[in-house]
Amino acid sequence: MRAARTGWLLVLPALALLAALALYPVAYGIWLSFFSKHSFFPEQQFIGLANYAAVLADEEFWRSLKLGLIYSLSTIVLQLVLGTAAALLLNEAFPGRGLVRAVSIFPYVVPTVVAVIIWKWLLNSQFGLVNYALGTPVSWFGRDWIMVSLILISVWQFFPFVLLAVLARLQTIAPDLYEAAKVDGAGALQRFVHITLPQLASVLFVVLLLRSIWMFTKFDTPWLIIQGGGAEPYIRTLPIYTYQRTFAYYEAGRGSAMAVLMFLVLVAAAALYFHLWRREEHL
Repeated sequence: MRAARTGWLLVLPALALLAALALYPVAYGIWLSFFSKHSFFPEQQFIGLANYAAVLADEEFWRSLKLGLIYSLSTIVLQLVLGTAAALLLNEAFPGRGLVRAVSIFPYVVPTVVAVIIWKWLLNSQFGLVNYALGTPVSWFGRDWIMVSLILISVWQFFPFVLLAVLARLQTIAPDLYEAAKVDGAGALQRFVHITLPQLASVLFVVLLLRSIWMFTKFDTPWLIIQGGGAEPYIRTLPIYTYQRTFAYYEAGRGSAMAVLMFLVLVAAAALYFHLWRREEHL
């Protein structure tokens, strides 16, 4: 009993820090969503579920949710495909592999603001290197292409995360499995489907869950891209619209309600992931 009390006393500072930095902001956001409150003035009025009703009746909310889903799903799929393909390539032995591995993580360590500035320069419609290489003028940050540009930049920036996770798992797969499959006459595709993919399943599940949360709530990359441009409504994802409702329209209560709904979407997605994962494990 005394040892248990000592243990609790030792972890109490960490628990208090966790409550202060994580639990309190979440609880305060939920509480604030039931009030009509200016973002800076102290006055507030309890209005119950009125904020949620207003958000669900807001067409721009649904448009932002749709754009956020397009952005997150597209980038997640491309990150998984590109990161897994790059990991398979870098798992093979070839001259200069160490250097290529080091260079491949460069996009992930570059600060987001630097990455966006670089890509804004590369995709500039007047003097960008991409248009010069294509030989045709494309307005990459216009209404027709800005979502494509956002997806391209995000995939380039974050696919190394998938690469590192998958490559780490590939290096733990026993070579004997592949040798036995070769003896049995299995080709490269059969070895990938029946050995590599099952071994990567748990890693890919975790990566998919993490990338889904991070990309659906991604704020900085879209926000930096729309600065100085006129195509902002075409990549106004839900995090950006929530920020604007809170700090541009000064509606802290409605912004909190949108944040709570976004949190519930993520909880539902995570619950679905874990349900599907458990079902696959029991098959």
